[in-house]
Amino acid sequence: MQKERTLLAFLDDVYEDLELWYPKLRLEAAGYALSCAAPEIKIYTGKHGYPASSEVLLNDARSEDYVGLLVPGGFMPDKLRREARVISLTREFFEQGKLVAFICHGGWIPISAQILKGKRVTGSLGIKDDLENAGGIWVNEPVVVDGNLISSRTPRDLAAFGEAMVKWLETGIRH
Repeated sequence: MQKERTLLAFLDDVYEDLELWYPKLRLEAAGYALSCAAPEIKIYTGKHGYPASSEVLLNDARSEDYVGLLVPGGFMPDKLRREARVISLTREFFEQGKLVAFICHGGWIPISAQILKGKRVTGSLGIKDDLENAGGIWVNEPVVVDGNLISSRTPRDLAAFGEAMVKWLETGIRH
């Protein structure tokens, strides 16, 4: 798949299975690809036991090779936000005006990347205070789009999240 049609997703153990796999399948149906970056090249296990393989090492991932970033939830984001490369990659995607999409507890990574100040966002009710303390304006809606940020609350909102990602990619890519 051409790099102008490929997104990067962060991956580690205890990711939220549906929040990786639903967007992946929705993006593929629209002609995009999703490549997973992780600390090691191996198979990781989701919160509900579903396996996912990483194709790229976090340290080798380059934002210029992708049109956007997906940050699924689960417990994975709390672990990965401690990795300097995850934070710098997230900032790069944001600063380059590329898509940064996060759902549920995935918001922990953009919080740590300090890119939410003054931005309308949503996420799991469990991290509402964290999003607000990071300067985000929390909105209780299934999906929120603010510039190149797309956020969503929980797996119940995946249809709206996937649709918003595809719509943004089809209208927001800058060549």
